[in-house]
Amino acid sequence: MTTPALDAARPEAVPAAPGPVRRTLAVFARNRLALTGALVLLALLAFCFLGPLIHPTDQIHTDLSQANRAPGTGHLLGTTDLGYDQLGRLMYGGRTSLEVGFAAGLLATLFGTVYGAVAGYCGGWVDAAMMRITDAALAVPALFLLVVVAAIVTPSKPVLILIIASVAWLSPARLIRGEALALRGRDYVHAMRLMGGGGGRAVFRHVLPNAIGTVVVNATFQVADAILYVAYLAFLGLSVPPPAADWGSLLSAGITYTQVGYWWLIFPPGIAIVLVVAAFNVIGDGLRDAFDVRLKRSRA
Repeated sequence: MTTPALDAARPEAVPAAPGPVRRTLAVFARNRLALTGALVLLALLAFCFLGPLIHPTDQIHTDLSQANRAPGTGHLLGTTDLGYDQLGRLMYGGRTSLEVGFAAGLLATLFGTVYGAVAGYCGGWVDAAMMRITDAALAVPALFLLVVVAAIVTPSKPVLILIIASVAWLSPARLIRGEALALRGRDYVHAMRLMGGGGGRAVFRHVLPNAIGTVVVNATFQVADAILYVAYLAFLGLSVPPPAADWGSLLSAGITYTQVGYWWLIFPPGIAIVLVVAAFNVIGDGLRDAFDVRLKRSRA
């Protein structure tokens, strides 16, 4: 039998605090603009990768008798100058743009993150030498390098990924280098050194995990930039060879017919590029707020 005094003295159950991942997701979900961007991105991914299953079209064989037809029955977005269904072309072109953009952006982020972390942690002449290489590469316009390299080799998906990643890693390298310079002086890094830990363990077990927020946020911006680079190169005629396509090459082909009013060849790929880049940018802004500890505390 319990007494009221004992019941009052008994400690109440304290609810467990949510983990860092749940807190981050909760802050992100409260950002309506970022959540809208995530939904738009999911819709575009479904459109490009699941759409051809619902709306199958022939994107290999040309049919000049169906060239430049206006939107209507059978062709909801009309046809291209080679007779391809424009809606199906938009789906397949989106696959190329998104695949190259994702792969190039993530590859650039991965290499740039490791490069910058090593430079920042080592410091001294190692940091100076590595950063001078980065500064020299940044001094040359990225688009110029992309055009020169793409003109030398035959563009394909793997080649485009490597070309874009080869110039896109510079920004994350400088960003993560600054994070590493701040993190290498923390007490837990000094304790690891005193226990006999090496530089590799410090970089991959302490510096990079504690900079993961910066890495994730930067990755979203790198993917958006990579998709734009794909469009730039395609607009200049340096894209994947036919019958493959991407949104940039569709936009470039449609510009030829601007004066005759074939709007369905211009607006759909242009709107798709704007939507996917804007979606990645607002997602990156939302993730930056979600990973900001001070902002999460103020919203708690």
